[in-house]
Amino acid sequence: MLKYDFLVIGSGAAGLRAAVELAFHGSVAIITKSAVGEGSSEHAQGGVAVVLSDEDDIVLHYEDTIKAGDGLCDKDAVMTLVDEGPKYIKELIKWGAQFDMHGDHLDFTREAAHSVNRIIHAHGDATGREIVRALKSYAEKLEKITYLQNYFALDLLMANGEVFGIKAIDEEKKEIVNIFSKGVILATGGAGRLFKRTTNPEVATGDGLSIAFRAGAVLKDLEFYQFHPTALHLPDTPAFLLSESMRGEGGVLRNIKKERFCFNYHEKGELAPRDVVSRAIFFEMEKTDAEYVYLDMTHLEKEFVKNRFPKIYSTLKEFGLDITKDLIPVSPAAHYYMGGIETDVWGRTKVSGLYACGECACTGVHGANRLASNSLLESVVFGGRAAKAAVIDLMDKEINEISDNNFSYKECSASNQIKELQDIMWKYVSIARDENGLLSALEYVDSKLSDFRDEVSVCRNCMEYYNMLQLAKMMILAALTRKGSRGAHYRRDFPERIKENWHIVFENAEFNPIIR
Repeated sequence: MLKYDFLVIGSGAAGLRAAVELAFHGSVAIITKSAVGEGSSEHAQGGVAVVLSDEDDIVLHYEDTIKAGDGLCDKDAVMTLVDEGPKYIKELIKWGAQFDMHGDHLDFTREAAHSVNRIIHAHGDATGREIVRALKSYAEKLEKITYLQNYFALDLLMANGEVFGIKAIDEEKKEIVNIFSKGVILATGGAGRLFKRTTNPEVATGDGLSIAFRAGAVLKDLEFYQFHPTALHLPDTPAFLLSESMRGEGGVLRNIKKERFCFNYHEKGELAPRDVVSRAIFFEMEKTDAEYVYLDMTHLEKEFVKNRFPKIYSTLKEFGLDITKDLIPVSPAAHYYMGGIETDVWGRTKVSGLYACGECACTGVHGANRLASNSLLESVVFGGRAAKAAVIDLMDKEINEISDNNFSYKECSASNQIKELQDIMWKYVSIARDENGLLSALEYVDSKLSDFRDEVSVCRNCMEYYNMLQLAKMMILAALTRKGSRGAHYRRDFPERIKENWHIVFENAEFNPIIR
């Protein structure tokens, strides 16, 4: 029988940080549907926004975050992030994280919408990988952490409104198992795989959000999906992320005619907030009837570019591009979910015994648009805080071994259906939306969801698809409900900015958008 004091679902920066905290207070299982660390954190390039420079101040970081969030941030959550961020990053450094240095000091750079240089980075453009490496290395020293790899979480085990573990598929044994615990922390990442073009890895299918929704947790701000402006655009090639830092270090965007265009859309040009730059590229592609624009680094000193972006340089070399000499074809791609499972500033959800942190959570830090490089900071700060809350809340709780055999295992394939869904979502629910397109997408998703009624034989493939359909429906409904534009949510038919600071939520496992 699998039984632990705490379960952490997901093994990126947020999940690992939570597990490390929990391990001092009981047994912990890190459950991951792939290998440990395989997630968006591992692929995060740009860096961590944190106030560690003498020229910086938490008030400045707070103001930059609030401004980027377009008025919809939770101010208490933002202050928690910027105030506690330095402590958590110093702790990571103490545990072995090696950030790039300039002499005896951390090397700071700037990204879009930051007022000062506050981004620290590792190995040039492999910051997420270094943070995950340091956390994994530290976690390995803690005897109470167990890794359950290739386990796919199906649903939460519930009794009397409380969480007592999860039901999961053991991928190696091809069987469904119950894993019992006092409580569960969801750190399952985002849902970029909902879209045809995404910088996210294959595991980012929104599982945690759908699992929490079915258990009765509140989902919030689901219309706000951030599209990274610059992902590689080559035929039959993944949308490889080209870090915001490339523009922060002086890279410029040119249209297919090789004309610089960003200042036509915003006074800050290439350093405007991400949603603005993504839309500028989108509209410029429409205007010039092109599938991409160019990112130009050729005017910068060659050795600096190679040393500052070694991973990007070597990866694009494999595709026949030299970023010091060649214009790089780019277009936007789905990148980061501002919405998610509603939590307080301690990671608590509406459901007793259930916590969430990292990209799957909606703490209110990001509002309508995430400030560049706040995501890794959010992961470690709120991963730690969620674990601390769980320890306090669940200290005297007994594990309830619930009998639950609702599902049976049956191998199937939903790959073609997933590709079709991604095409629909990219066409109608991505950077620019309108009512007709959203209604077409909703009709499609509803027709596919009806196929899952009363389904009891499942596998990872079909359940990922089911989770994606559920989340897609809520994203579409939220986008339809917000008849106006705000942050990353842009309606062609209602381009005016909605001034009212209201949010859209889904609760009680019902597909009913509620404005509050």
